[in-house]
Amino acid sequence: MANIKSSKKRIKINKRNRIQNNSYKSLIKSHEKKHLNLIKTTSEQAFNLEEEKSNYQALLRTSFSLVVSQIDKAVKKKIIHKNTAIRKKTNLFKKTFPTLK
Repeated sequence: MANIKSSKKRIKINKRNRIQNNSYKSLIKSHEKKHLNLIKTTSEQAFNLEEEKSNYQALLRTSFSLVVSQIDKAVKKKIIHKNTAIRKKTNLFKKTFPTLK
C-alpha cells in the first residue's frame, strides 16, 4: 500500500479509469457481436424481393456505422490504441462488404 497521498490518489483514479475502460471495451465487443450475428443470420436467408434486400443492406450499413462510431470514440478517449481500432474496423468491413474489397 502506498504511503504518499498523491500515490493513494493515483491508485483510486487508476481503479476508476480501469472500470470505465473495461465497460466501454465490453460495449464495443457486444456491438461487434450483434453486427456479426446480423451478418451470419441474414447471409443464410435467401431474399425473395429486391425491397427486402435493400432493407437488409440499410440495416447492415447502420449497424456497421454504429460499431465504427463506438470504436472511434474509444480511440478519442484513449481507451484503445489507434492501430487496434484500424484493425478492428478493417476486419469488420471485410466481413460486412465482402464484394467491395
